[in-house]
Amino acid sequence: MEQYMIRKATLGDLNVLKNIEQEIIKAERPFDETLDKDPISYYDLRELMMADNARVLVAEDNGEIVGTGFGVIRDAKPFLNHEKYAYLGFMYTAEAYRGKGVNKVIVDALLAWAKTKGINEARLTVYSDNSPAIRAYEKSGFKNHIIEMRVGLD
Repeated sequence: MEQYMIRKATLGDLNVLKNIEQEIIKAERPFDETLDKDPISYYDLRELMMADNARVLVAEDNGEIVGTGFGVIRDAKPFLNHEKYAYLGFMYTAEAYRGKGVNKVIVDALLAWAKTKGINEARLTVYSDNSPAIRAYEKSGFKNHIIEMRVGLD
């Protein structure tokens, strides 16, 4: 596996990260007919970077951002056996770097960060038809847990 520099995202990265967010949205559009018309945004990246309960990471190769991800500590449902969990999102790997372990390095770093916060549960969401993403998350130990179903009422 190649080595990538993993670091906290800075506000100086914000424009690049917003462009990456649009790449994520573009890639996910075929999986979700309920996404609104562009322009849309999934995340308040500036807020996540500033929050004490969140960590936004980037992977760099020769000074170029080639992967991203965030972890945010969320409250669990009251009926679960844990009070809080780490939710991972904004997972992205540049096309030329896919299959080279970038996602796993970022996920591992986010899980390590969550552990330092006393968290022992992590979750993420992925479209059920997004097989490449599912395989990438499985490499980091994630398992299919629940399926959310929907129906349009139009």
